[in-house]
Parts: sequence; C-alpha cells; structure tokens
Amino acid sequence: MRTFLGLGSNLGDRAYYLSEAISALEGPAIRVITASRIYETEPWGRLDQPLFWNQVVEIETSLEPLDLLHVCQEIELRLGRVRKEHWGSRTIDIDLLIYDNRVSESEELKLPHPYLEERAFVLAPLREIAPKLILPSGRSINEVEGEGKVYPLTTNKL
Repeated sequence: MRTFLGLGSNLGDRAYYLSEAISALEGPAIRVITASRIYETEPWGRLDQPLFWNQVVEIETSLEPLDLLHVCQEIELRLGRVRKEHWGSRTIDIDLLIYDNRVSESEELKLPHPYLEERAFVLAPLREIAPKLILPSGRSINEVEGEGKVYPLTTNKL
C-alpha cells in the first residue's frame, strides 16, 4: 500500500534522528520510495520549544495500518522518544499521514491524519514528493497551504 509518513525532530542531532528513522523503516514489509528535503519549522501546539526539522517519506508496505503504527512507535522508542506531554519536544516523531485511501477513526489511529491539511510543515514536504496528490478531502495538494512557516534546509537525498 502507498503510504506517506511525516517525520519530525527537535531535540539533539535532528539530522541523525531523521536519517536513522528512515533507515529503520526499511525492511521486508516496508520499502522507502522517496524522502523530501528536510524543512525547519516552528513548533506546533506548544511554541516554547526548539525549532523542528521535518520530512515526509513515501513508502510501500504490506503491513496493515495498526501494524505499521506499531513499527513506527517501536522506532521512536529505539531512538529515545519520551512521551511526556502532548505536542512536546521529541527526538523523533513518525506520523501516519495517508495510508492508501483508508479511513480509520479508532482511538489508537486516525487516518488520514486529523491535522494533515492544517500543518504547512507536513504539506510542504508532501507537495514536494507528491505534487499531483489528491488529498483525502478531495482537494489537490497544491490548493492547500496549511499554517506555519517552513524553510527548506537540504536537497532531496533519495
């Protein structure tokens, strides 16, 4: 299934955490297809924290959505993610943004990501790697800007 993941880091060596998360995703059930550039962005929700580095990756996976979520959470834990407060600082965050055309409203997983169209730090890198994407709302990725400022830091490495 074609899936888009959002990655973010605002603690420690942000480039390291993003790179390690992408490497850790590769496996028998997950193939990373492409990754966006890294973008520096303002925090979302809690503003009194360091700036984030964000990236979006497109993957192909045979995992079901909840199984993929659990793999992402395991990678977060291995990379030192501590969940102290909602929207707080973190070494790494891996969010399922879009999983094929699936919709989930379970307590554990909401698909598509409920804030997908509100966050410029997700939309800018997603637009970069999937410029023809039609969002689950039916709108083109090019019609939606989201909130917040994003600053590209790197060139695409994949």
